[in-house]
Amino acid sequence: MRSARTLRRSASLFAASLAICLLFAGINAQTVTDQPKTDVLLNGLKVYIWNRVASPRVQVKLRIHAGAAFDPQKREGVMRLLAENIFPNEAAREFFKEDLGGDLAISTNYDYIEVTASATPANMLQMLETLGSAVGSMQIDKETTAKLKANLLAEIKASESDEAKAADRIVREKLFGTFPYGRPVSGTEESVKQIDFADLIDARERFLKADNASIAIAGNVDRALTSRAVRRYFGAWQRSDKRVPSTFKQPDPPSPEVTTVAWKGGPTAEARTAFRGVAVADKLAPAASVYAKILETKLRDRIPEAVAKGVFVRSESHVLPGEFVVGLTADPNDIGKENGKINSPEIIAKTIAEPITDAEFSKALAATLDGWKKRDVLSSWLDMDTYKTAEPKARLDTLSKVTLADVQAFAKKLQGEPSAVVVVMPPAK
Repeated sequence: MRSARTLRRSASLFAASLAICLLFAGINAQTVTDQPKTDVLLNGLKVYIWNRVASPRVQVKLRIHAGAAFDPQKREGVMRLLAENIFPNEAAREFFKEDLGGDLAISTNYDYIEVTASATPANMLQMLETLGSAVGSMQIDKETTAKLKANLLAEIKASESDEAKAADRIVREKLFGTFPYGRPVSGTEESVKQIDFADLIDARERFLKADNASIAIAGNVDRALTSRAVRRYFGAWQRSDKRVPSTFKQPDPPSPEVTTVAWKGGPTAEARTAFRGVAVADKLAPAASVYAKILETKLRDRIPEAVAKGVFVRSESHVLPGEFVVGLTADPNDIGKENGKINSPEIIAKTIAEPITDAEFSKALAATLDGWKKRDVLSSWLDMDTYKTAEPKARLDTLSKVTLADVQAFAKKLQGEPSAVVVVMPPAK
């Protein structure tokens, strides 16, 4: 007969295995075809709720539909600092981890601010109360703003050693100029230093409003109880009286010459060729995603095997047309116009002009569909409000109906687009 200790150990292992199975069951159960319970509060907050019985945690995504694109010129970083001010100290993250049995993360991009939080089902109400209080009665003061600025400046300083991030930033600036997507999401040392707490108050009054936000909740919850909790904890969040949308002058075409920059980062060289892309809601956006995979595969076949792994292609779509960027990470001796080196702009231009085979298209479409199905479901539904798109299932159906002709049309569009070309090299010794 087994000892009591052995039995307890077996029971513990079984419980751990069951928890893991339930976790993955909960994740896998969430698909783009799942319909949440939807609601709109009187203050305009849009609500999405899923009941996931098998999930060991309740996850919440609260999205503010305004991001770094709305930063004032020469004060880039305002929206990033506004996001950090929602939970301005490490104690808040520890509270979610230690007291609520979950976690907390805050992210900012050009299009939105997003708070992602989780807790055990037993702590769901406390989590919602904490989130509702944080956004509904945010306090902004000089002392906290100074601390947040210091943290952001330290982050910006630390990122200077990353030549890949530098290349991405420089090529965006060359492609878009002063257009919002040409400015860093987190700002620069100069711009962050110019930000005052009054700038954050102005951004809060313009953008941190209930009718400019959506919340998605999924987990082992009672939908009716959760809906009542959202009304209770977020119902007093003010809506905007009137929000005047910002207007942006379209960027001029980028200069055609290659911009070479000596960067004090690591030992590798970074090449970037960027074109104006498409918006998320653009009818060509699905084709752009498929073509990114086709072009990446084609380029890796053309470039020497030792360097090919450093090739990537990204279609970065936003509320407005974003960028289609081709990147290469390589040894400095491998990049250039000299014989035997990789002249990336020339190779890219020739490859884009090549015909696309049925086999290339089918493989890329399958990979794109597979990736789309694995996307976070909560974010997919929130995208409807940020980007004014159809429901996730309809978007997936549209992607599945992309044709070779659609992808060829996008490739032809790129051929007619001026490109921004940047090469970041280590300083000459």
